[in-house]
Amino acid sequence: MLKMIPNILTFGRLVLTVIFLILLLCAGSREGESATYLFDWALALFIVAGITDAIDGKIARMLNVTSKMGRVMDPLADKVLVCGAFICFAILGKPVLFDFSPALLSVIHWGTAAILTAREVYVTALRQIAESRGIEFAATISGKVKMFLQSFAIGTVLIKTAHLPQAEWGYWFTSVIYILMLAATVISGIRATRRKSWQQASR
Repeated sequence: MLKMIPNILTFGRLVLTVIFLILLLCAGSREGESATYLFDWALALFIVAGITDAIDGKIARMLNVTSKMGRVMDPLADKVLVCGAFICFAILGKPVLFDFSPALLSVIHWGTAAILTAREVYVTALRQIAESRGIEFAATISGKVKMFLQSFAIGTVLIKTAHLPQAEWGYWFTSVIYILMLAATVISGIRATRRKSWQQASR
């Protein structure tokens, strides 16, 4: 039973992700305290999902039950959570930044979602090819930095939208986090093709 804990946590994160995304969409259709309440609940679920992500790999290594399925499903759960969040943000038109026009905000929101999703689909394809050829394609430092910034950006948008919708410093803070996140996302995607594991798999 203990050996199943990492996989249970991973699948549990997928369930939390679905609830989280539903809460986001519901919050976007409401106003005032009702929307704030739902955004706060979404943030709480996101934090719980993040905690499961932080501990499932450690538990797997501690119990010596790391597996190909775990290496594939764990990052997949992260990708569904992150990409789903930014797609929902784009649908809701969040975050609002400065006095940008709706058209420009739409480009920013959907452009961000597209870049993140394209990177995740690309790296997932590389991982699937490598793993199918028996070569381990585990997470790297650049990928973990990317994931941290993406998670931080999601939390930033949730807090800003719920509690600081018109704060000037919130516009700047969110913009800086988005720039750093997008840079890390692109760089980690490029570095994926330079990894020794992928070079071995592509031969």
